[in-house]
Amino acid sequence: MSAVGDAGSSDGVEAGSDRRDLARGGITSFVGSLISAIMGFALTVVLARILGDAGSGVVLQAIAVFTVVLSFARAGMDSAAVWIMPRLVHSDVGGIRGAISYMFVVSAVSGAICSIIVAVAAPVFAATSHADGGLVAEAVTLAGWFIPLGALQLVAMGATRGLGGVLPYVAVGSVGLPTVRPIAVALVATAGGSFAAVTLAWSFPLPAALIASVFVLRSQIRRHERAAGVTGTWWPKKPLRQQIFRYALPRTLSAGLEQSLIWFDVILVGLISGSATAGIYGGASRFVAAGLVVDSALRVVVSPRFSALLHLNKLRQLEDLYRTAAMWLVLFGAPLYFLLGVFAPVVLGWLGPGFDTGSVALAILCGGAILTFAAGNIHSVLLMSGRSGWGAFNKAVVLAINIIGNLILVPIAGPAGAASAWAFCMLLDAVLAAIEVRRFLGVRLNLTSVGYALLVPILTVGVPAMIVRLLLGATLLGLIVGSVISIVLFLTWCRFDRRRLHLADLALMARSR
Repeated sequence: MSAVGDAGSSDGVEAGSDRRDLARGGITSFVGSLISAIMGFALTVVLARILGDAGSGVVLQAIAVFTVVLSFARAGMDSAAVWIMPRLVHSDVGGIRGAISYMFVVSAVSGAICSIIVAVAAPVFAATSHADGGLVAEAVTLAGWFIPLGALQLVAMGATRGLGGVLPYVAVGSVGLPTVRPIAVALVATAGGSFAAVTLAWSFPLPAALIASVFVLRSQIRRHERAAGVTGTWWPKKPLRQQIFRYALPRTLSAGLEQSLIWFDVILVGLISGSATAGIYGGASRFVAAGLVVDSALRVVVSPRFSALLHLNKLRQLEDLYRTAAMWLVLFGAPLYFLLGVFAPVVLGWLGPGFDTGSVALAILCGGAILTFAAGNIHSVLLMSGRSGWGAFNKAVVLAINIIGNLILVPIAGPAGAASAWAFCMLLDAVLAAIEVRRFLGVRLNLTSVGYALLVPILTVGVPAMIVRLLLGATLLGLIVGSVISIVLFLTWCRFDRRRLHLADLALMARSR
């Protein structure tokens, strides 16, 4: 009887430690993700204000092609690094160095091949009936030559995350690179540079980010090897190579399809309706991407921990950590989307004349994001369990539906049609992953706790924002008043309901810092 009690007590202590680690890393990652989101918003504003809807559409299409192809070029090695590094730290420190070398070589070769493919395929944009097709082709070609560097940088950052380096990952990937990009783009665009030159300015910071990432990773490898008293080899043994390859192969497809879901609709809108419409829709979708601050922050922290807990077969702790992260994702992620959706005409108006025509699209995208948040970091649980093949299957299904939806809805409803297809596909992707995690691992989301967490922003942000808009209209004053009221109500609720919302750990971390 006491043994059972001791085990239960031990599980409870470890679960509490996981929540505190989640809070600690989550705060650091949140700050980085917030800065990244602000810089992403700044980039969107710079492109829209200086280049207009058509010009920003040209550059955004080039960025979209780069991002989609890069997701294939990294060959799943960044995700494999996040997955395998925590396991090697626990069981085979001597294999870390060789595993990273292998992942670098694979991603470099894959990146070079993808770069050549982009250069060969770029003229497709010039063959369209739109007048700016040639400009898009030129910008896409220039960005494509940076794909190998981008692939190596992402793999290095993935390995850094897997080895426990949240701060370096945030400093380079969430702060440094996103901050330099809008500055470089603004300088070139203001100087009258061509759309291709602006795209080049967006790509140019990648070499510096790669050097910084490798420097940090080198220090981490040495630290782990010194602690274990071993010196790793520069090439892994065949079983480890096979283990990495088996995980990464389906993840290559999954990651590519995942980024395609985020960016491919921008490309399709441009091909179907022209760069001006792509610029409007791209502006709206970038607001939503910038709003994924909480999701990105939590994913950076929980993914390596999910992998370690699954490796150690501690499913009770995994489920506790997953449910806590899901509650926090809904609680802190939904408020921004409520404000963006309700005051969509105001925020899109910041981009310049004509962009407010994407207001309905932005409201739809925000609604889809809120519903998707209810599943928490379900994709991370599925991937860290080693079932990257199922993740790839899910992405293939929803991407096919997304493409069909765009082809049908964009000619009819424009940006709103693309937004509807995206929102439906994101929800479907989350549902499929939730079913698979429940089936394979027995982990399920506590809908009661997540539903309660969602109720908080609905009552403290969504409802007040709607009332303010009805009284003051879709104006800047309405947005300011609605935001202030919502923040006060939201923080007050969290203050008096912190135990049920598991906010005590966040408060402890905030005070300790």
